[in-house]
Amino acid sequence: MPNVFDALPSGSPFEVLLPVAIILALAKILAIVFERMKIPSVIGFLCAGLLVGLLTFIPGESVITPYTEMGIDILAKFGVVFILFSAGLETNMKEIKAVGGAAMVITSLGVICPMLFGFLIAFLFRSYGGLSASFLPEGVDPIWSDLYYGVILSATSVSITVATLKELGKLNGKVGSAIVSAAIIDDVIGIILLSLVLSLSGTSSASSDFNLLIFTLESCGATIEGAWEVVCVLANMAIFVLLSFGAGYLIRKLFNWLGQKYPHHIRIPILSLAFCFLWAYLAQGLFQIADITGAYIAGLILAPTSPKKYIDHRAETTMNVFFVPIFFASVALKMYETNLDFSDYLFLAFGFTYVVAALLGKVVGAGGGALLCRFSLKDSLCIGVGMMARAEVVIVTAQTGIDSSLVSPGIMPFTLLIIISSSFLTPILLRLLYRNEKDIGGGDSAKKEEQNTSLTVHEEKKEDTLPSFSRRLKSLIPTSIC
Repeated sequence: MPNVFDALPSGSPFEVLLPVAIILALAKILAIVFERMKIPSVIGFLCAGLLVGLLTFIPGESVITPYTEMGIDILAKFGVVFILFSAGLETNMKEIKAVGGAAMVITSLGVICPMLFGFLIAFLFRSYGGLSASFLPEGVDPIWSDLYYGVILSATSVSITVATLKELGKLNGKVGSAIVSAAIIDDVIGIILLSLVLSLSGTSSASSDFNLLIFTLESCGATIEGAWEVVCVLANMAIFVLLSFGAGYLIRKLFNWLGQKYPHHIRIPILSLAFCFLWAYLAQGLFQIADITGAYIAGLILAPTSPKKYIDHRAETTMNVFFVPIFFASVALKMYETNLDFSDYLFLAFGFTYVVAALLGKVVGAGGGALLCRFSLKDSLCIGVGMMARAEVVIVTAQTGIDSSLVSPGIMPFTLLIIISSSFLTPILLRLLYRNEKDIGGGDSAKKEEQNTSLTVHEEKKEDTLPSFSRRLKSLIPTSIC
């Protein structure tokens, strides 16, 4: 019987240290450069991976080897779990409940439209254009691949939008509030869709073949086939959610007690990471759900606890210093393995059409949802453009699909193009849409702040002699300067 370890690349653990050192140094330098250019630091991390990948073209180099690539991939897995755990910690379920129907409509259409666009493009290119789906595991229906291409486009990331709106003085307005609220709900829906498609498709590299419910039923003598298998997959996911809900109550009690008994003690973030990794393992190992979904749910469970801010701070420090730069660099490194054939005009056409669909899908979906909620045409367009931005979530989703052999590895360069193009277009288009507003720019903001300060000083001087006028002035200030 062959030993499975014989197929693994051989090497010494210390060999991984050199490529990791190069990745971290380049990632930090490029992140600083891009941040000064008002470009997300994640682009710097990706570019670091691209530069390190150039070493593979040097004859006889021993930095990037199959063994060191395996080591980087293992570290990258921790990075992606950290990202989703942190996203869960930052998701405020109370805010989701409080935003009302408008954000739900904007989010729903902002997810449905790009997902539909991505699905239709993949389906049409495959069915009528002859685009190959040879990357799919045997027995997997290609329709699941088409659906997953749509799931990739459902993700959004409004960090660039928030920074731009804040600079324009529009973050606290109805447009900014709608975008931030919709983005929170978008993350939740995106994670659900990702796990649902992976589980129902039956792909084994991103989700475990083992299904606890099916195993239990078959152990009792039942035969699970056809439609019943789909039902069991959905039921198994529901069991995990119910388990998370029940265990979450006890976990929150424990961490609230720890927060009171040992405030800001290192044992709290250590135990929170242990819980995150355990829940990620259980999700994939027993319930046929992607491990990143388990990490996200672990973050949601800990989000309402008293030491949440301390946990989030420690988790972000750990992941941003080490694991996250390695994850994004590893994604870029894998682009050298895609073997993108520039003579394959069909796939190139598919890729560029896919990028356009990603940008237009959010504008049409989220903007159309805002129109339905009676936002003005301009505000609806601003919301659509604001929701267009993409960042790390789309990379995580795409890489998960590649690892599960559900989408072609060649899509990754176009995923990067989606991030870069949306990162540049979103702030530019928002500035153009607000170009006639008087409150744009540092000068006007400074003037308004100066006027606000002078009014406040004047009010304090007159408060003793003209109390009635002062009270009227107080009531008028928010209306006149906002």
